[in-house]
Amino acid sequence: MVSKTDDIPASVPNCNPVDLADEAGDGAQDSKETSRTRLKDSCGCGHSTDTAMVNGDGAHGHTEESESKQDGNGETDGGEDSNEQEVIVIQDTGFTVKVQAPGTEPFDLQVSPQEMVQEIHQVLMDREDTCHRTCFSLQLDGNVLDNFAELKSIEGLQEGSLLKVVEEPYTVREARIHVRHIRDLLKSLDPSDAYNGVDCNSLSFLSIFTDGDLGDSGKRKKKGNELEQIDCTPPEHILPGSKDRPLVPLQPQNKDWKPLQCLKVLTMSGWNPPPGNRKMHGDLMYLYMVTVEERHVSVTASTRGFYLNQSTTYTFNPKPANPSFLSHSLVELLSQISPAFKKNFTALQKKRVQRHPFERIATPFQVYSWTAPQVDHAMDCVRAEDAYTSRLGYEEHIPGQTRDWNEELQTTRELPRKNLPERLLRERAIFKVHSDFAAAATRGAMAVIDGNVMAINPGEETRMQMFIWNNIFFSLGFDVRDHYRELGGDAAAHAAPTNDLNGVRAYGAVDVEGLYTLGTVVVDYRGYRVTAQSIIPGILEREQEQSVIYGSIDFGKTVVSHSKYLELLEKTSRPLKVQRHNVLNEKNETVELCSSVECKGIIGNDGRHYILDLLRTFPPDLNFLPVDGEELPPESQRQGFPRQHRHRLACLRQELIEAFVEHRYLLFMKMAALQLMQQKANKDTKTNTPAITETSETTSESNSDTTQTQTTASDSPSATAVSTDSTSQTDNTTPAASQAATDGEENSSTPATNGPLDVTATHNGECKSPLEDPKSREVVLNACKAVGSISNTSFDIRFNPDIFSPGVHFPDESADDVQKQKQLLKDAAAFLVSCQIPSLVKDCLDHSALPMDGATLTEALRQRGINVRYLGSVLEFVDKTPAKTQLDHFYRIGISELITRCAKHIFKTYLQGVELSALSAAVSHFLNCFLSSFPDAVAHLPPDELVSRRKSRKRRNRVPGGGDNTAWASLTPSELWKSIASEAQSYYHFTLQCESVDQVVEKYGLQKITLLREISVKTGIQILIKEYNFDSRHKPAFTEEDILNIFPVVKHVNPKASDAFHFFQSGQAKVQQGFLKEGCELINEALNLFNNVYGAMHVEICACLRLLARLNYIMGDHPEALSNQQKAVLMSERVLGIEHPNTIQEYMHLALYCFANGQLSTALKLLYRARYLMLLVSGEDHPEMALLDSNIGLVLHGVMEYDLSLRFLENALTINTKYHGPRSLKVALSHHLVARVYESKAEFRSALQHEKEGYTIYKNQMGEAHEKTKESSEYLKYLTQQAVALQRTMNEIYKNGSNASIMPLKFTAPSMASILEQLNIINGIIFIPLSQKDLENLKAEVQRRQQLQELGKIEEPAEDSPLELEDKIPID
Repeated sequence: MVSKTDDIPASVPNCNPVDLADEAGDGAQDSKETSRTRLKDSCGCGHSTDTAMVNGDGAHGHTEESESKQDGNGETDGGEDSNEQEVIVIQDTGFTVKVQAPGTEPFDLQVSPQEMVQEIHQVLMDREDTCHRTCFSLQLDGNVLDNFAELKSIEGLQEGSLLKVVEEPYTVREARIHVRHIRDLLKSLDPSDAYNGVDCNSLSFLSIFTDGDLGDSGKRKKKGNELEQIDCTPPEHILPGSKDRPLVPLQPQNKDWKPLQCLKVLTMSGWNPPPGNRKMHGDLMYLYMVTVEERHVSVTASTRGFYLNQSTTYTFNPKPANPSFLSHSLVELLSQISPAFKKNFTALQKKRVQRHPFERIATPFQVYSWTAPQVDHAMDCVRAEDAYTSRLGYEEHIPGQTRDWNEELQTTRELPRKNLPERLLRERAIFKVHSDFAAAATRGAMAVIDGNVMAINPGEETRMQMFIWNNIFFSLGFDVRDHYRELGGDAAAHAAPTNDLNGVRAYGAVDVEGLYTLGTVVVDYRGYRVTAQSIIPGILEREQEQSVIYGSIDFGKTVVSHSKYLELLEKTSRPLKVQRHNVLNEKNETVELCSSVECKGIIGNDGRHYILDLLRTFPPDLNFLPVDGEELPPESQRQGFPRQHRHRLACLRQELIEAFVEHRYLLFMKMAALQLMQQKANKDTKTNTPAITETSETTSESNSDTTQTQTTASDSPSATAVSTDSTSQTDNTTPAASQAATDGEENSSTPATNGPLDVTATHNGECKSPLEDPKSREVVLNACKAVGSISNTSFDIRFNPDIFSPGVHFPDESADDVQKQKQLLKDAAAFLVSCQIPSLVKDCLDHSALPMDGATLTEALRQRGINVRYLGSVLEFVDKTPAKTQLDHFYRIGISELITRCAKHIFKTYLQGVELSALSAAVSHFLNCFLSSFPDAVAHLPPDELVSRRKSRKRRNRVPGGGDNTAWASLTPSELWKSIASEAQSYYHFTLQCESVDQVVEKYGLQKITLLREISVKTGIQILIKEYNFDSRHKPAFTEEDILNIFPVVKHVNPKASDAFHFFQSGQAKVQQGFLKEGCELINEALNLFNNVYGAMHVEICACLRLLARLNYIMGDHPEALSNQQKAVLMSERVLGIEHPNTIQEYMHLALYCFANGQLSTALKLLYRARYLMLLVSGEDHPEMALLDSNIGLVLHGVMEYDLSLRFLENALTINTKYHGPRSLKVALSHHLVARVYESKAEFRSALQHEKEGYTIYKNQMGEAHEKTKESSEYLKYLTQQAVALQRTMNEIYKNGSNASIMPLKFTAPSMASILEQLNIINGIIFIPLSQKDLENLKAEVQRRQQLQELGKIEEPAEDSPLELEDKIPID
């Protein structure tokens, strides 16, 4: 049986499809048994055996940890049940306890047995009536509960128990926490943290458009006369055809953010810390405050609480003031002395609690906003204190102050993972530490570049300095010791960290026990690239030469190996497709490696085996690596490859390797099947049939002696098995694939013969059930040779990452193997150009890929394994495509991405020469040169505000970001655009004909506002939100006051929640099979698990909520759909950004559900918001705009705004016609929608005209008999009757004048139901009314397919990466 595990997402490197060994039917049963036991050993996971085996033999012994967790993605029900059993373990039923706080009524609190006591503390600190308490304990029957105890471990705690909140004495730490918490409460509605990008705050504007919460509160508005009250006119700039692209509406004014001032100043007093004699009276610290009533007070924080003392600014008098209030909470004290505080604080907390929790929960990673209003800078003691202490996250809550990041990162990896609860705990811990580490590393990297960290080698020049801060090691992306001289110097040193990060990500995903990687974060800030890494224990005390026991520190001159490392890396060899190979060191001794030579193995003082420098985990990309004497395949040469690149570290992406292997597997199956079929045919006819042409090269060898008939029992079943499988395979190969299939054959004739049976095959624990029949063995051997498999008996492709590395030499005996590997690399490079790029363009043509901005475009490239350096080639390919106009949007986004990336490269070096005091002037000057039409942008050198008395002597030791030259000021617009054009030529090999921004905008139809957004997001610039006049020829668009901040751009690993993800996938699969309810349950379960691992905010949770909302909607639960989708929108705004393409789509879905819930005005506001964002991000000319405008037009039709409705629907018609072709069904639907509005306006002639167009399309595409065609023809008849009736009436009026008897005409406002029906259709949601018989048939069909699937006959199409959760539910 052949089963292939290809439904594993790209993030988990999938195992290679199993060998054909047991094809020959040696009783597949035995091999199944062996593989079953092997699985148990190999993964040590406590899965029940049947789960381990769901993938049939696809789950052979090479199943890594990561895959035995796959649970076969619910391909068989058995797998799923066992999964659900496991889940029930976690969800113990919750119970209710009563909580009594001093001065409040007892209230009920729902808790779950898993919670810790601490979580109840958090709830109380968030509740409106108890939020001002921080220093308290919870007591049950007089016993204090331990904060870190789980509720289920506390005896006597049950349903209905009463927990008392008891005030505890303060310590300095508790007093600080209290002040910090009060400050957080006062600032809880203030968005400045989100603008400044701190504490994982980010912006969200949904509540402005929905007037607070949706759902029940939304229904309070009067139902009856709702239609009259709606003002539907959108602002001018949102209307179709408007050229105005304002920036200010991006951040609408939120009236809640006008802060309610409770207190003017709250700060630490200058009298701190208390002198000894006061300390012995219990004084902990002193605070200084100014109330709104301008009363200046000094407060003592003592062990018993807070009271006013008699100190003033200049005299210290710690005695209590008269009258003396002693309050345990600062809020109570302030409420007594300031009436304004009492009133405003209460109002503030009311507002705070009303906000949706998703608006205020911290995100896992910081999101930065590229625009911000001018925010007043308020005095804030806590912020000031944080800035000057190295406090990072939670040090003060952790004994021992600074965190040992490496120990935390590695310990979480070592947590047990035998069953679901253990895995959830482990994944949650890994995720938490990662997000804390990323925050710490980012903060440290900024401190390093800003010059606030002392180097560990201060004597060296700035580029060579290295830093340690907060147990993290920082290095700059420069080629310091001519380390990369061979590979491209600084360019290579800049590329190496991201390659290394990709390596860390790949090894992390394979997750082999006992093999450790470093925590790695790459930060780009102010033109510098900083790599932050956790520190291997003991590495700083030793010389690098001594510690490296595997790999090479000098690029292959001295190479060492180590058996333990080989054993560990062997486990990663299959999922990462890395081949074990031998290299020679400088003494010509053979050394065996299972990674590239640069990959170094170091055993830390903690005894762990670390690998680092993973920059060549994946094989080199020969299209960008010209090698003397090596010819690339013709597909690459035709496109002008190989091309010179800046550095020699260009390597293929993991996604490409996966796709290439997948492609070769299809080829392998086809060839084996064809040959076996021939043998069978020969055997039946006893004559020699001529070779089948497609595989002539390989078949002819095996064909020469097929004349001898054989009747081995095992032969025919195996033949049929393979052929059935391969036919199901061939269906889904694209033309491009078959073209590449023939390439594969041409290559197979090269003399890359495989020597004796490959040893590595046995290492891999593959089943070598001998093929009894020499014929089938030969078939497999030939197929293996043809596709370049490293084994002769099974399909197994791996790459040697050291091929073409300068300085690496291979022993003579592996010459054949090296030759084969070179060929494989050439084939992979050709595959990228001849298969992947065309398939991307094809996906864009049929709109299964819909990039909207630079980020979504690069994501689409990378999912298909195309590196961004191919952007020029992709654009050239689009340019040559016959259907180029249908790719206008893609081309335009591509050009703008290419230009902004070139500008970013130039900006990087430009910024390195700017000193800190001139930063805003330099950035605004660069933006003027880049975007402003003002021809002679002159830089304003900052006037020296402070004239120094002495000319300061130049310090020898400058900080990295401290260039003090003014060379940046001499940049001119024409010079910048010349550099952009030459950068496009040299880096992307693409010719831009342009000398100025206006030419580019004119020629490629770009928008300056979009270019501004792209460059700001890429470089971390934050600008003032106001209207910029880019086109003025008299003054520059930007001044230095407009540049508010410059943020870091951070790259890090995103740890995954694997179990949740598999639930999610099996839920999707169920939904696609039509089992909505089961799908819904699985996805709800996935949501619980996601929350368990990631906390409340995460991109994947957002996708989960969107799908859930869609299912709720399809199953008719509109309110639930609304609530889930609202969460999805909020989360998308917070985690991805307020104008991210994903957010735009979430807004559209939400609008649909609002409409279905009868909230028409909200639906319109949401659609207008989506349209505004879409205009800003990509402009009007985009296929997605047609969908948006159809939605807007339909809703406007529903509220009887016919003229407005027509403007949007006719625009949608134009765009649909352009992107889908005039004969597409989408265009027919557009015509129909327009006709309906004309009918409502009683303009029957226009209505008829449009409906006729639609009818013609239906007739040509679907035929006369199709129901769509019939519907359209019925509607045409109806329109004709109406038109005739109207004409009669008009004639009557003309004839008889005013006393004519007029028949009343029927003008009906469209019913909401009919509008909703059309909305569902255009949004791809179809409710199918099924008869009982249909249901039976459907069930039978689904069962049949499932049985086939279990037999491994149907190959599930591979899932895309997790973010591609584009609702694949019924699409029309």
